[in-house]
Amino acid sequence: MDVMKKLQELRLIPVVTIENSENAIPLGQALIEAGLPIIEITFRTLAAEQSISVLSKNMSHIFVGAGTVLTIEQIKKAVNAGAQFIVTPGFNPKIIDYCLSNKIPIIPGVNTPTMVEWALDRGLKVVKFFPANLSGGTKMLESLAGPYPEMKFVPTGGINNESLVDYLKLSNVLACGGSWIVKKDLISTGQFEEIKNLTKTAISLINSEII
Repeated sequence: MDVMKKLQELRLIPVVTIENSENAIPLGQALIEAGLPIIEITFRTLAAEQSISVLSKNMSHIFVGAGTVLTIEQIKKAVNAGAQFIVTPGFNPKIIDYCLSNKIPIIPGVNTPTMVEWALDRGLKVVKFFPANLSGGTKMLESLAGPYPEMKFVPTGGINNESLVDYLKLSNVLACGGSWIVKKDLISTGQFEEIKNLTKTAISLINSEII
């Protein structure tokens, strides 16, 4: 399935930092059981590549992406491991052009009108808005909707249950990303039932609103 359609369907993407690839499968199971079959594994640890590989090979019904991608080498590792999309914190032309030329779905990070125009110039229709809260939050996204109605955003950074619905109500927000439902310490200590409950709570908030 196309990553953008998947994000539009689910409206939420857990941004995950895994320190031990042995936690990948139980984490994936917790997300699936909660009703959120998508995950963005950040390249912030040495376990990222192996975690992507384990999930891609053993859990084909979960949509796996690679986040915090900073180099072309990381893109190659992620894609070879089975990543279905790439997410970057900023707008690196070399990274983006490599993905576009190789038909690899990418969601680059932006937080200014200039960066939005860079993305539009490359034919991109979906970008990450990061760091969301520190970059003006919902008010900034409302301001960007006027001049750039065709651009959709995935705000990430500082979002939680209190602000999730406010973001998703915006016409130019495709989905939200965040780590509050999959905190690193919950993963490392094996608290997958708690992760499942936190995920269910976030999903229920989304479903309780007409978004």
